[in-house]
Amino acid sequence: MNQARPSEQMQDLGVVQDGAPVLAEPARAFDLPAEREAAEQAVDQMFAAMERIGQVHPFAKGMGLAAPQIGIDRAAAVVQPPGEAPAVVLLNPRITDCSSDADEQYEGCLSFFDVRGLVPRPLRITVETTTLDGQLVTTTYERGLARLIHHEIDHLDGLLYTARMRTGVVPIPVEQYRQTGCAWAYEQ
Repeated sequence: MNQARPSEQMQDLGVVQDGAPVLAEPARAFDLPAEREAAEQAVDQMFAAMERIGQVHPFAKGMGLAAPQIGIDRAAAVVQPPGEAPAVVLLNPRITDCSSDADEQYEGCLSFFDVRGLVPRPLRITVETTTLDGQLVTTTYERGLARLIHHEIDHLDGLLYTARMRTGVVPIPVEQYRQTGCAWAYEQ
């Protein structure tokens, strides 16, 4: 019996796959608090999808999901850091600052899960989000969490991680990727 490819598994779990127009367009911002109910529904749907996905695949590095990845063209994403840390909900997120210090690490994407790519990203980002009550909140994230959040904000801007890879660097098949089950490594 042939086992389904990772991308087929994700598609079966409701994750929109590369090539879908919703992944290539900037997501529409929520007008908060007026669209609070729509934002809450989107967040609930993302958490439900992450629960389904987590049943099938473990994520040692944490996991993120942007609303467009489940077919919702709105500016919302959820990031579950590794370990027991609480999930981060991002509504209308916007990166307002990033460090000049960066590194390259392998990333995967639920929307084309058959490959992993070496992606340079800043080690620290500052993100402005909107609360359900319409307040602006600014938070700074570092290292692995900054990488996860930056990846999801890229989705909301209609970008896949391949757009961030250095020229000439291409994703590798997941079968050749040897860091599954390991956290990202950072110098202390």
